Amino acid sequence: MDYLWIAGAVGVATASVLFVVAHRRAGSLLVPTLVGSIGAFLLVAGWLFVIDRNAPKGEAIKTGGLAGGAVVALYALWLNDRRRRTDEARQQIEVKRQEVETARQELEGARAEHDRARVADERFARSVELLGHDAEQVRVGAMHALAGLARSRAEYTQTVLDVLCAYLRRPFAPEVVEGRPTRDSERELEVRLSAQRLVADLLPPDDLGGAELYDLDLTRAYLTYFDLSHRQIGELVIRAALLDESNSFHHTVVHGGAWFTDSVSRGRLYLHDMAFCGKAWFSRFSGAENTDFARTKFLGPNKFAGARFSGRVGFAGAEFTEPIDFTGAEFRGGLDLRPTKVAVARTHGMTVSLEHETALPQGWVVDPRDSATGLVRS
Repeated sequence: MDYLWIAGAVGVATASVLFVVAHRRAGSLLVPTLVGSIGAFLLVAGWLFVIDRNAPKGEAIKTGGLAGGAVVALYALWLNDRRRRTDEARQQIEVKRQEVETARQELEGARAEHDRARVADERFARSVELLGHDAEQVRVGAMHALAGLARSRAEYTQTVLDVLCAYLRRPFAPEVVEGRPTRDSERELEVRLSAQRLVADLLPPDDLGGAELYDLDLTRAYLTYFDLSHRQIGELVIRAALLDESNSFHHTVVHGGAWFTDSVSRGRLYLHDMAFCGKAWFSRFSGAENTDFARTKFLGPNKFAGARFSGRVGFAGAEFTEPIDFTGAEFRGGLDLRPTKVAVARTHGMTVSLEHETALPQGWVVDPRDSATGLVRS
């Protein structure tokens, strides 16, 4: 028993040497731990036997066992810490791998989007080029290709609408021989009708909330049987345009301004149940046949100054939130001006036909100017 602690000291020293060697070689520390645990047990128990020979042997053995167990416990703690650090390193590697994968996917997505944009640009450029082709079927096909591009890539919609409107702004006057349009005029008219239909199809319906709004510029355009009913428009510009036959804008909401200034309508024009949220400018507008504004809402400034209407004009149930400007307007084919409420109006120089039925708001009077026309005073 006197030399038991020496064996323990040798065991501890041996374990230390084994630990250093295993650490340098990055090997397992299990053997040094077991040797160190046995050495610690022998060292502590043997030392207790030396310093107190009367102490119970069971207590010395128990204390030695605790010392050996402590070494094993320290090894277990070290293993647990190493495992934790290994897990953390693995997680970091996984996070970096995911970041690399995400970056790769984003790069591939950007590359694919770039390719799609390049193809779309080439498709757009080719379609615009074909709009100048001599064959009408090629021009119609190019227009449908542009419309398809706008449907698949929304960022092209306004540009495609601008191109279609630019085509409709091209000078055109139907040639008529012996009361019938020529073959060339009929072909060009078919192309224009296709352009008009595609313009209407690309605009959002009037009952779609939060829809993207698009502007139309049809200045000096020739329009016939143009139907934009039940649509939403940003700004609508139809200055100095020629509207032939019958054209419909009823139940359409114009969120921006609308300009029909100096335009001529040679046929019927349906503008009823519309909503003009901004300006509604009909200065010097000319209407040869019936023009219907029934139940239309003029929610912004309006101007009919200098307008000339040869056909009947109806404002029954219309709503004006700002003063009506009828300065110098002529109504030669009858007028139904019975809005939902009596509105303030500027009627200086406004004339109506005495040969046709005229319905005015209560309090308005007509002073005959000659046998056929009368001046209106509001």
